[in-house]
Amino acid sequence: MKQCEKCTMDRINDAFAEFFKEESAGGILLLLCAAIAMALANSPLADTYEHILHLSVSLPFLPSMSLLHWINDGLMAVFFLVVGLEIKREFLFGELKSLSATILPIAAAVGGMVVPAALYTVFNMGQPSISGWAIPMSTDIAFSLGVLAFAAKGVPRSVAIFLTALAIVDDLGGIIVIALFYSQSLQWVALGGGLAVLLVMAILAKKNVHSPYPYIIGGLLTWYAFLEAGIHPTVAGVLTGFLIPAGNEANQHEHPLHHWEHTLSPWSAFLIMPIFALGNAGIPLGADSFTGLLSPIGLGVIGGLFIGKPLGIFGTVFLLIKSGVVAMPDKVKWSHFLGAGILAGIGFTMSIFLASLSFADPADLVCAKASIVTASLLSGILGMILFKWSEK
Repeated sequence: MKQCEKCTMDRINDAFAEFFKEESAGGILLLLCAAIAMALANSPLADTYEHILHLSVSLPFLPSMSLLHWINDGLMAVFFLVVGLEIKREFLFGELKSLSATILPIAAAVGGMVVPAALYTVFNMGQPSISGWAIPMSTDIAFSLGVLAFAAKGVPRSVAIFLTALAIVDDLGGIIVIALFYSQSLQWVALGGGLAVLLVMAILAKKNVHSPYPYIIGGLLTWYAFLEAGIHPTVAGVLTGFLIPAGNEANQHEHPLHHWEHTLSPWSAFLIMPIFALGNAGIPLGADSFTGLLSPIGLGVIGGLFIGKPLGIFGTVFLLIKSGVVAMPDKVKWSHFLGAGILAGIGFTMSIFLASLSFADPADLVCAKASIVTASLLSGILGMILFKWSEK
């Protein structure tokens, strides 16, 4: 029995190592594509770049949308499908499967969402820009793990696991926020159709149907129904991920969730997210962009990500450990938790995605994106310095 348990733990550790490596490498490619988008937006090709992003793309039986909308509403649904698969795996077989193991990252993630949102609200209370309150709640798992892998090669494994679990809970929180606060007026017939399809998929999963085709067709139908219903269609991706059969800890590798995640994760990390960066990170860098950093939006985003994230995460961890609710993990220093909190301020992907949902005014969106990039750079640099220092 002990040998069986050891084999199971070895498989979990190997899966985590593979996930960590993939996310870190994806973060490097994501950074490169973001730099290319920034260069294009500030070059003689800027008008061509914007024109391509706003080209109308029509597909059979689907509404006509701009290329940028297809990236944000279509490709990102696949990204969120992978997020749904990862969340389900973590809660069933991974670091979040036991209550004792989940208390610290879940509580830290909640603190790291509430405090940044509160800081943003303070700066934007009573203004139209209050709609962006959720922007600083997010953590970009690829970038944060990429910086951690680069800066802290000798960091205890538990720190990387903590940051990964925290970012996954962050993603779940972001999904809930998108579903509840960033959906349009509901079309109940379309919503009912989407929920009916989800129910059919749930029944198939309960009957342990392994064929991918019912879930692929069901996911596409749910995506279209949610799009028509006024619910952001990326939510359909997450819910589809939750419904993919997972099996149990002994036979999980034989079930669709394992195969879907291992098949789709590289596409998400090395194709979808770089395309998202190419489409969304092109920020014109003029005098107005830097002036906007001191606007309520800029102060709210930078304050939320660069100050609110580490304050909420480290403060929550400090209170839980000092009160005796959880024990201090072996070989982990307070500076590790502070560094993880700072790296969690790299909001990039999810923060930009939430900004695109928050602001219709192009000027407000540019300001928000510039502030996100600034806060993410500050968080990455300071987090890297802190981890380098803590290794001495």
